[in-house]
Order: sequence, then C-alpha cells, then structure tokens
Amino acid sequence: MEGYRQKEYGVSTKRFVQTLELSSSEEARREYIKWHSAEYSWKEIRDGIREVGILEMEIYILGNTLVMIVDAPLDFDWDASMARLATLPRQAEWEAFVSQFQGCDANATSDEKWQMMERMFYLYE
Repeated sequence: MEGYRQKEYGVSTKRFVQTLELSSSEEARREYIKWHSAEYSWKEIRDGIREVGILEMEIYILGNTLVMIVDAPLDFDWDASMARLATLPRQAEWEAFVSQFQGCDANATSDEKWQMMERMFYLYE
C-alpha cells in the first residue's frame, strides 16, 4: 500500500471524521460504491459540497463500515455549512436515494446518519 497523497490548499485546515453503517446486503454495498464513483456520482452534490466551503471529502470503506474525512478551512462552521448544504439543489433527493443502501432510517438527515467521530490519538508534539 502506497497511501493516498493529500492535497495542499495554501490555507490552514481542520478535519472532521464521521462514520456510517451500510445495509448488510452485498448488493446494497456494491450499489452504494457505484453511486459514489466518478462516473455515477451526481455533479450537483459534488458542487454543493464545494460551495459550502469543504475543500476535500473522502469516504473509506471496510466491510459495511464507512468513514468520511472532511477537510475544511479553520473558519469552517460545520453546523451552519451542513444546514446550508441541505438546502442546495438535489441534496434532499440524494439523501433519500442513498438511504436505501444505508443501515439507518430512510427519513434521517445526513447529520442523523453520519456519526461524528472523536479523535483519540495523534502524534503529540
């Protein structure tokens, strides 16, 4: 494994990490991966993520467990940005669409689905 090169933004950033469990169905897992690929993901969703100030968003998968990593500028306000993101074009439609693959309530908001993780270790200075 060679790792994943990180972007350089020219500004100081902060990171948010969340987790979500997918449905236990292998078909749901395959479909979820498909709909997040460069070919099938919705442009309006990617544009909205950038519009609210997110510099990078990555999702990693192991089995049915997803981990999302979000990099944003230091002045990024998570709650305000997520509230704004929810109002942007096709966002509600996207949340309803992907809920069929996720192991949570179909009517749950993104903030209810994705659970914020707490950092418990880093290479202390």
